[in-house]
Order: sequence, then structure tokens, then C-alpha cells
Amino acid sequence: MNIDNLLFGLMPYLFIVTAIVGTIYRYVANRYTWSSQSSQFLENKSLFYGSFPWHYGIILILLGHIIGIITPGSILSWNSVPLRLYILEISGLALGILAFVGLLVLVYRRLTDSRVKAVTSSWDILLLIVLLIQVATGLANATMYRWGSNWYAAAAVPWIQSILTLNPKVEYIATLPLITKVHIFNALIFIGLIPFTRLVHFLAFIGPIKYLFRPWQVVRWYSRDTQTENIVQYK
Repeated sequence: MNIDNLLFGLMPYLFIVTAIVGTIYRYVANRYTWSSQSSQFLENKSLFYGSFPWHYGIILILLGHIIGIITPGSILSWNSVPLRLYILEISGLALGILAFVGLLVLVYRRLTDSRVKAVTSSWDILLLIVLLIQVATGLANATMYRWGSNWYAAAAVPWIQSILTLNPKVEYIATLPLITKVHIFNALIFIGLIPFTRLVHFLAFIGPIKYLFRPWQVVRWYSRDTQTENIVQYK
């Protein structure tokens, strides 16, 4: 068994099983740890400037990846017109940069604010490292190798589908560039980390998409000095 067969033929199942079994065990054994452990009350300004671009950038990128897995033919058809190909590639790169900038702000906040740093676990640090590698290698692929959406639909998606059908076909990605393989394998590590980190919380809330469209929370309080009611809406 060569290294490609090990990393992309066997390891995907190890990470997927770890994610499924670990998540179920955590829910059964200690479901009250299913929380993002928000630190918003500790420091809010840099959290906003990091969280907003990070969430919107990464969610749209993930949505594009999912669409490619479900209907790769539609991606290739869209890209058959050069102008549409350029629009897709530039949009993906812009979203990647948006997510990367937001993530850097979140990392800076977590490592420099003493109160936030005090509630940061080793799992948080590991997760941030994996996320940084994932976004950085994604940007590297987008800038070093053109028309990534085409080879994603033509090579990576068939490999993903072969994994899901329990018939791994490593040959689809065996010839891809090293940075692309790092990006793919790091995504598998990301999946395997779900049960052990705060990532698990998005399962409890039906994914981050619900966060974007949840209703406003109305917070009311009374001023002791003026005896007037103040109302603020939080997302």
C-alpha cells in the first residue's frame, strides 16, 4: 500500500467513523458540553470584525463545495463559458480572502486578549491551526493553480463520491499537486476533530446557516438614573 492509498483510501474512513462515533458518544455521555463556549461577553469588538467575515466567507465557500459534490456536471457546464468561469474563480478567491482575514482576527483576539486566552483550551489551539492550514492551502490552490473549480468537479468530487460509496478510487487525486493533497487531507483531519472541539455545537443548531437567519434577540433594561427603558437588538 503506497502513501496515497493510505491517506486517501483508508484514512478517510477512520476520520469519518471517529467523527460519527465520537459525536454520538459525546451527546450521550455529556450533551451539555455541546456549546460553542462563547466569549463574546469577554471582548466583543474584535470578535465582530473577525466573526462576520469568517462566517460569511467560509459558509459560502462550503456551500459551493457541497453544490459541486451534489451536481459536479452543473459546475462544469457553468464553467464552459469563460466569463462565468472567471466570475466563479474570482468570487471563490474573494470569499477565501474574506474568510482568511476574519480567521486571522479571531486568532489574534484569542491569543492576545488575556481574558479570552484564559478560557482557550489546547483543543481550541489545534482547531485554529487546522483551520488556518485549510484556508491557507485553499488560497494557495486558487492562486497557484488556475481553474480549481474545474479540477475540483472533475477529480476531487469523483474521489469523494467513491469514498461515500465505499469504493475508494485514489487514482482521481493521486496526480494532484502536493498543496492540493494537503488541503484535502487537512479537511479529513477537520472532520475527525468535530467530536473533540467546539465544532460539535453547529450540529446542535442545524449548522451555521441557521445562525445567519435567526430572529433578532430583543434585550430590555431600565436606566436607574433616568428611569427610562432602553431596547437593543442583538443578532
